[in-house]
Amino acid sequence: MYIKDMFQEKTVMSLEIFPPKTTSPIDTVLSTLEGLKDIKPDFISVTYGAAGSGRSNTTKIASLIKNKYNIEALAHLTCISSTETEIDNILKELKENNIQNILALRGDIPALTEVKGEFTYANDLVQKIKKAGNFSIGAACYPEGHIEASNLVNDMKNLKLKVESGADFLITQMFFENGLFYEFREKLDLLGVNIPVTAGIMPVINKKQIEKITSFCGASLPAKFKRILWKYENNPEALKQAGIVYATEQIIDLLAEGVDGIHLYTMNKPEVAKKIFENFDSIRQSEDSQCSL
Repeated sequence: MYIKDMFQEKTVMSLEIFPPKTTSPIDTVLSTLEGLKDIKPDFISVTYGAAGSGRSNTTKIASLIKNKYNIEALAHLTCISSTETEIDNILKELKENNIQNILALRGDIPALTEVKGEFTYANDLVQKIKKAGNFSIGAACYPEGHIEASNLVNDMKNLKLKVESGADFLITQMFFENGLFYEFREKLDLLGVNIPVTAGIMPVINKKQIEKITSFCGASLPAKFKRILWKYENNPEALKQAGIVYATEQIIDLLAEGVDGIHLYTMNKPEVAKKIFENFDSIRQSEDSQCSL
């Protein structure tokens, strides 16, 4: 099923996992999938490894999700440094594995090396996938602006270009203050962007990890959130519980405001994802029943 069609039926609930390191067997991710399948997400997205590595593993895992677990898969695809032929081969492989959904990304620019390829921006890849046909195309968006953007105006212009190139839905970068997301939706309305936007939520269970991630992506940490990190940084179990509660509260508020979807960045921690989904299970059931009326 195309993910773009899911938004016509319900509030879409999804998860994201990442493949194992290229030096590790692909079987190491199976335990993650086994732990997540009972959540019954509408789809699971599969990212790349560090610096865009592990493309082949991404396709293999997406195939497992779709063809073994019968859950829709969203395969990440980056284009920086790629040739037309390389992208054609990947699209062919995805089709052969019954993968119908792609998250089109530029990808990280390789450090200290010359970028060689036929794609420069994500909208170039969106156009390529659109021409190939038979895919639902997702694109990334940034409520606080992409960390490399010169300003928010240019970032929103670039986002609109991705939508005009053929993106069917958007998934946000993580954010920790829902007000930022609501302001972002208002900006999209002003731009005339009316495709579904699903909110990316990351439960924080490790202080150093989230500080590292936010330094890369530019997401801000509100004062309330920082107090939680400082209070429980030396108590892993307490921080884990606090992180689960914080993410749950974010999601409940987003659902109450009529968000199109929730995308949980699991960091391959199925027990955390399961607990969060359990926390708003009744609300989720209510959302589904209302959408079916």
